[in-house]
Amino acid sequence: GLYELAPQALAVVAVVGASTALLAAVIAVAQTDLKKVLAYSTVSQLGYMFLGLGVGVPAAGVFHVVTHAFFKGLLFLGAGSVIHAMGGEQDMRKMGGLRSHVPITFATMAVGTLAIAGVPLLSGFFSKDEILWGAFAGPHAQPLLGVTGYVVAFLTAFYMGRFFCMTFLGECRADEHTRHHLHESPWSMTLPLVV
Repeated sequence: GLYELAPQALAVVAVVGASTALLAAVIAVAQTDLKKVLAYSTVSQLGYMFLGLGVGVPAAGVFHVVTHAFFKGLLFLGAGSVIHAMGGEQDMRKMGGLRSHVPITFATMAVGTLAIAGVPLLSGFFSKDEILWGAFAGPHAQPLLGVTGYVVAFLTAFYMGRFFCMTFLGECRADEHTRHHLHESPWSMTLPLVV
């Protein structure tokens, strides 16, 4: 309510949010560590949330907080399962082809990746769509920041697709010792992923 009375302050919040989202997304594209990709992705999505607040659609920002909490929680737990299967390895350049070795982790990570990428009918699509609508047509619309939001959405889909493909698809790039010990995580780790 206080910010509604200060449109200039809202504009600053929107610009900082969009800038944060863009910068963190660009950094995430360059990461090769599983957890760093997810960490920079979180910073980017926080920027998205603040973009929503800044353009006057706080409900959309809070909605994105909730949807993000679920799919990012899933992705971080899934990353832990992958790291466990790889004997502690976090470098995506040393992964690949894990789909057949960790099928439960693969399936659950696929859902989380599609959700954060904003694929229609999944939660990330709806929350990002509301924020983008607010940027273009909301109470304090800033169309240029809406365009930035679209760029960030594209970058998110790109770095998460890269994350997923480098980890689960293609040829296995793990060393022989790691390859020999690849295994799905125990139910104590996979059951929370499924839930």
